[in-house]
Amino acid sequence: MFQLGKTIVSEEILQNEFVCNLSACHGGCCVDGDAGAPLIEEETKILERIYPKVRPFLRKEGIAAIEAQGTWIVGTDNDLETPLIDNKDCAYVIFDGKTALCGIEQAYNQGVVDWKKPVSCHLYPIRVKDFTEFAAVNYDRWDICDPACALGAELEVPVYKFVKEALIRRFGEDWYAELEKVASELKK
Repeated sequence: MFQLGKTIVSEEILQNEFVCNLSACHGGCCVDGDAGAPLIEEETKILERIYPKVRPFLRKEGIAAIEAQGTWIVGTDNDLETPLIDNKDCAYVIFDGKTALCGIEQAYNQGVVDWKKPVSCHLYPIRVKDFTEFAAVNYDRWDICDPACALGAELEVPVYKFVKEALIRRFGEDWYAELEKVASELKK
């Protein structure tokens, strides 16, 4: 672990490789698990604002879940998260064949909304936990991502480079530049 500003960062994000391999995992991270995507407070307001524009991109099951539970929920651990369909799929998930995709991201890609998706989804496999004085930045290992780890190793892409855009979105360009310096020093 090392400190960058007000973050404590796991060296695992520098030492491990990762490149999403949707053809192998079919977006399992959007449909497996026992909780929705983690949200930060400002994202709850964004979801409320953009939902009418995202709604046409969603499945009827997702719309029903959102309209019953809300655009976001407070999970069992009191964290903010996206609602689920029958305690499984994220309510915002859509399918292209058997591959899970994000309905919010589809609306973004088509220029309908100006927000890509929750930053926690954009950051995956990095998870950020905010504390009072700092944020912990960790690598989250999940067996459904084994194909992504293999592809990342094959392509020699470290986790932090794979999620560069998301890390900059969450922490800023200066923070990311400092992270690159640490990565460079660790290689020596």
